[in-house]
Amino acid sequence: MLFYTPDIQGLQYALSEEESAHAVRVLRLKVGDGITMTDGKGGWYGARIVEAHPERCETEITEQRTEYGKRPYRLHIGIAPTKNMDRFEWFIEKATEIGIDEITPLLCERSERKQIHAERLQRVMIAAMKQSQKAYLPQLNEMTPFARWLEIPKQGICCIAHCNDGRRQPLKTACQPGRDAVIAIGPEGDFSMREVTQAIDCGFQEISLGASRLRTETAGVAACLGAYFQNS
Repeated sequence: MLFYTPDIQGLQYALSEEESAHAVRVLRLKVGDGITMTDGKGGWYGARIVEAHPERCETEITEQRTEYGKRPYRLHIGIAPTKNMDRFEWFIEKATEIGIDEITPLLCERSERKQIHAERLQRVMIAAMKQSQKAYLPQLNEMTPFARWLEIPKQGICCIAHCNDGRRQPLKTACQPGRDAVIAIGPEGDFSMREVTQAIDCGFQEISLGASRLRTETAGVAACLGAYFQNS
């Protein structure tokens, strides 16, 4: 079991009340038992329990690693949240499990959802990070109007996935192994042609995610997988 410890420092650390309760009451861990912790920033820690209290479980660090499981590229997906929030949470969960560095919820011309619950999405990401045994927690940005997001400086190859007519190329052709990638995914009604043109004017390449017309959340996961396999 992996424990999330974002503020870990030194050789002694007390788990949060929530993590302590899970360790002692749910997993029934005892003094002397070993656990693994991550700060969500690449830090990976081995520790043993020195005081098994359900509200403040004290641990002693026995091993420390940095940049654990770091990938040779960064992946940033800008995606319009779906009307059904469960579907967007599914995307957040799966993208975290596969491996993603940054997510920006986008407010597009055809967006049906105008706001998100960032704290809830953060909890989904933390649970997915722990379940998939990853040492990096993705950065979740605030919901941003698409035109404004395009103006923010970005590193790497920038792509916009859409289903409109245009010179679209496969994701595997646009992305290059080892290079950072930024991929834009539109809402249920897809990007408007004006938005596609705006993206192209900002240096984005048009891409296709295959012959099928995918749901927004499926397209987001397909983009993560495409980048993952391109760099495997």
